[in-house]
Order: sequence, then structure tokens, then C-alpha cells
Amino acid sequence: MSSRPWFVIAAWVVVAAAVVLTAPGLKTTTDQSEFLPSHYESIKAMEAQSDHFPEAMTPAAIIVFDREDGGKLTDDDVAEVTRIGEELGPRLAQRTFLQQVITVSATGDPNVSRDGTLMLGIVGLADGASGYDVAAFDDAKELRKDLAGLVDGTDLRAETTGNVPQGLDSQESGDQALAIVGIATIVLIVLLLALIFRSVIICLMPIVVVGIVSAVATGLIGFANEVFGLKADSSIQVILVVVLYGIGTDYILFFLFRYRESMRHGSDSRRAVVYALERAGEAITSAGGAVIVAFLAMLLSSLSIFRAIGPALAIAVGVTMIAVLTLVPAVVTLLGRALFWPSKNWLREPEAARFAKVGRNLGRRPGVFAAVSGLLMAVLAIFALGFNPSFDFNSSLPKDVESTKALNKFQDHFAAGAAEPTPVLLVSDDGPLDEKAFPGFQKALEAAEGVSQVYPGQISEDGAAAQFMVVLDHDPVSDAALEDVKGPIRSAAHAAAPDGTDALVGGTASVFADMQKALARDYSIVFPAAGLIILLILAALLRSLVAPWYLMAAVGLGFAATLGATVIVFQHVQGEAGLIFMLPIYIYLFVTALGTDYNILMIARLREEAREGREPRDAAAEAVKHAGPTIAAAGVILAGTFASLMLAGNSLMVSMGFALSVGIGIAAFVMAMFFTPALTALIGHAAWWPGHGDEKAPPVEEPATTS
Repeated sequence: MSSRPWFVIAAWVVVAAAVVLTAPGLKTTTDQSEFLPSHYESIKAMEAQSDHFPEAMTPAAIIVFDREDGGKLTDDDVAEVTRIGEELGPRLAQRTFLQQVITVSATGDPNVSRDGTLMLGIVGLADGASGYDVAAFDDAKELRKDLAGLVDGTDLRAETTGNVPQGLDSQESGDQALAIVGIATIVLIVLLLALIFRSVIICLMPIVVVGIVSAVATGLIGFANEVFGLKADSSIQVILVVVLYGIGTDYILFFLFRYRESMRHGSDSRRAVVYALERAGEAITSAGGAVIVAFLAMLLSSLSIFRAIGPALAIAVGVTMIAVLTLVPAVVTLLGRALFWPSKNWLREPEAARFAKVGRNLGRRPGVFAAVSGLLMAVLAIFALGFNPSFDFNSSLPKDVESTKALNKFQDHFAAGAAEPTPVLLVSDDGPLDEKAFPGFQKALEAAEGVSQVYPGQISEDGAAAQFMVVLDHDPVSDAALEDVKGPIRSAAHAAAPDGTDALVGGTASVFADMQKALARDYSIVFPAAGLIILLILAALLRSLVAPWYLMAAVGLGFAATLGATVIVFQHVQGEAGLIFMLPIYIYLFVTALGTDYNILMIARLREEAREGREPRDAAAEAVKHAGPTIAAAGVILAGTFASLMLAGNSLMVSMGFALSVGIGIAAFVMAMFFTPALTALIGHAAWWPGHGDEKAPPVEEPATTS
């Protein structure tokens, strides 16, 4: 890279331009049912509904009408709502996704709450359309504009909620979060690099490099998703920003610290680049490989959300790693000493007094350091057992968006489940259904816990299926509805199904119940598989069968400690009922994978010091002294970038930002800084069995000279 820097830079520019110009857009979805395999009951119910009741109206949005003064609706107000519904009809008929407005109940009366303060309009979804399609959000935006004009001059307010408006608000808050997180991440990285290097160019380098990497990575992810038909969760773009800047800056730091070290010893720029690649390159490659493997292990998941996000993040890390090993050395070679402008501090060897002192103390008393750091993580890990997964995505929306305010009004005045009745289908195994069995089946559903109301069954045109719409006591996206559907409602439906029929419970709560089951399966397969592969990578890197085991045990303890700390703050201190179900997976993806990075960096430096002829405890002390500043700087930057997620404004990102930033802090400042070197010092030479990678390298003989 140092011999042909211009060629490397030009190649990157050409590749980036080609990818940007040809790559498809990054497709995401908010439809949780798209993430499940077809053998789950909720998906079977969805398919049966589509096959036998294609004409059934799927609620896409709910319009909540009330008076601006909060009083009861008058007869004139009800007439105004009816007029608005009639005028909306022709406008919606021209739209692609949202069509048809109903402002009356099943009995034909105005759909007014019991206290007379609210009236509803139910907006249907066009046949064959998906309410989770991003293009449907444009229809929701136009619906809000239409309503604003139609209520103008009246005493009424009109607010929208339901799947499509909530998707619109989620998209807009996500776009806002992306901007906030992006700006906060860049500002944080620039400030921290300025404090570390006091160099204008180094402050800008990650921004430029990651900008190029981001364009290439996003394009390649788009290609991969198109080829394999994958769609990631809508939060992927925010996460990609954090991952690319965080990991990119970390790997650049790994390289620059070694480059600066060589320059201080009198090397010219080209030789310093070679030295940095030799010393940091192996750690970057191994660390990046471990992270990529951890992400690719998500392909074993039964949920397509993780099968999509795993390869996406693996591609992002892979491109970042290649850029740090090629593009960054090429740029550094060209800049030479100008890289550090205007500071001259790089010429002086830092005393690293604090890290040297910590290293000396650790070398003298490794048992104390191992015990204290291990005990801290173990105590936090105990609280991970209290993790309560939540599937309530609506709670992650900001409280001040229209769909949240409208939903709160709706739930205060109507049965919470009325926003989205749950379909329960009876499907005949052979021949038409006997309608005489319908009342008994309906009665069994009504008796089930969690059911507010059951509408009489509708039979399909072919007579082979019937559909019962069930109004739940709780909001269909709530955890309470999930438990009701998973337990008493499904049990009642299955038990009461007449002979020769199958009962299938569909709807959002049923989807979440099946996702919960799929997650339990994934935890038992994905985590062990990823751990085993990372274990093999560490064994190959360290040429040891001992060190990889306690390194992986340390990473596992760090994972549990991170989850436990998050449970303490959010469930015990803030009193939240649960945390979003995806949190353990994200902690695994980032804390486990990236925690391995810091372990690799520390253990690689420790082995290097041992090869200089130092005994295990002395080697650990020197490793902390020299690798400590790098790990500390990288840890602060990466933890800070993840902490920026807490500025996104919704509970999902707040809890995720907290968990990941704390997890990186534990990985860098507890596990890699203290626990790993202390254990290695205690185990001594046996840690490197059978490869003996810590043995002093033989001296290089000078070639004989001839006279």
C-alpha cells in the first residue's frame, strides 16, 4: 500500500462511484410478519385469510375526531364527520394504498364513544396492498393534509393512528434520529480525535474515509438484499451510521497508534506504514474477522430481520476493515509528517504514567485485578436473569407524534383491541363447513381471557373457511395482548375447533407470540454457533487451545453484565415493564463481537511483549501500559457513538444506546483492560499451550560479510 498509494486511492474512488451509480436502494420494512417463516400459526392464518377472504377490508388507519374544546360531540359535529367521510371517499379512491372510509359501527349507528366525546373513521387498505409498504406512508401524509383542510372552519380536530400512520411517524422520527445521531457521532469523533492527536487532518480522516466506506457498503448491502430477497428492519440505517463511524474510527486508531510509534523511532513514512500494518494489521484482520463471523452467524436465525441485518453489518465491517488496511495506509503514506499538523506532540513519547502505574499494579497483583473485575461483571450479570422481553413497538414511538396522541385518545374511550380486531379462522380439512357449529365456537372464544367481543363468523364464498373477528381487551401490539393470544385465546380456539377443521389465530399479537417462540430457538442456536467460530479464529490467531476459552468466557460474562446493567436502569430504576425483545441480539451483535476486538488487541500486545523475553506478569504490565491508551481511546469513541443513539427520541433507541455504550465501556475498561491481562498473567505460560506463542523470538543473525 505504501509503494503505490495513488493507485490505491484512485481504485477506491472508482469503486465507490461505480457502486453508488449502480446499486439499488436499501429496502427496509416495518411489517413484523415479514420476518417469520411460513410454518408459524400467525402466518398460516394470514395466508388463509388472503386465500378465502380476499375482499375483507383490512384497517389501515383510524381517524379520531373530537371537539377542540374537549366537549361532547353535538348532532352537527356528527353530521360534519359524516360529511368529511363522504368527501374523503372519492379522494382516497384515487390513492394506491388507503381506500374507503367508514364512520359508522357494525349496527349502522355513528361510531361514537360511550361518553360522546369521540367519533371514529376507519380507513381501509386497498386489495393486495401492504400497510407496511414505505410508499403507503405517502398516502397517510396526504390523508392528514386532506383532513386538515376538511376540518378547517369547524369545531373539530382530526388525528390519525393505526398501522400506516404509525409507520409514517416511525419513518419520520427515524429520519430525524438518523440526522441527530449522524451529527452527534461526527462531532464526538472529531472532538475526541482532536484531544488525542491535536491534528486537523486526523480529525477529518475518519469522516472522509467512512463517507467513502458508507457509500460502498450501503450499495453492496442493497445488491445483497436484492439478490437474496432480504429486507432489514427500518432501524438499520441509523445503526449502520453508528457501526461504520464507530468501528471505522476504532480500526483507524489501531493503525495510527502503531504508525505514530514507528515515526517516533525515526522511521520515514513508508517504513512506518509497513511497521503499522505488520503490528496492527493482524489484530485488525483478526478482530474484523471475528466481528464478521459473529454477524454472519445471524444467517442461522429463523427470523428474516436478523438474517438481513447480520449480513448487512458483516458487509459494512468487511468494507471498513479493507479500507483501513488499504485506503488509510495509502493516504497516510502520501501525507507523511503532515498527517499530524499542526501539532508537534507526536514527536515526544508519552509517559502514559497512569496506564504504566495500572500495569505495574496489575503485574504485581493479577489475582486481585481478576477477582475484582470478574466479580463486578458477575454481579451485574445476575440481573440479566430478570430481563423481560417486550414486543410493544408503539411504545418506542415518541410521545408527541400524532399517531401516539390519537392512539391514547382511542384507547381511553374504546376497547383497546378495537383498533385492530384479531382474525380467528376456521379452515375445513375437507369439504364445506357446518355453520351450526359457529355459535358454539364463538361462545368459546368469548369466554377466553383477554377477549372483549367476538363478531359472528363470516363464511367464505367456497364455504371452506369462516372468519371470526375478535376484539381484545388490550392493544394488539401490547405485551398483555401477546400473552392473551399466546395462552388462553389460542387454547380456546384450538380446543373448540369442530372435527375436521383447523383453528388459526392471526393478527399482530399472534405474530409477536410466534416471534417470541422463534427468538427462543435462535438464542439456542445462533449464540453457540457464533461463539464456536470465534473460538476457532482466536485459536488460529493465538496458536493456543487455552487462551481462546477464557477470552470467550470473558466476552460472555461481559454480554451478561451489559444486559444486567440495562435491566437495572430501565426495569428496576425507571420501572419499565420490559425491554424491547431485540435488545439481547443487538448486545450480542455489538458488545460480544466488538468486545472480542479489544480482547484481541490486548492479547496480541501481551504476546508481543512476551516475545521480547518478558515473564507473564511483566508482559501483562507492559501490555496494559502500551495497549491501554489505544483501547481506552477506541472504547471512549465507540461507546460515545453508541450513546448518541440515546438522542434519537424513542425508547427503543434510548435503551439500545444505553446498553451498547455501557457494554462497550465494560468490554474496554473492565474486560480488556483488567480481566483479560490479569487472567493471562495468572495462567502464565500455560495460556499459550500448545503453540507457545509467547516464547522469545530467536535473534536475527546478521548476514556474513565478505572482504
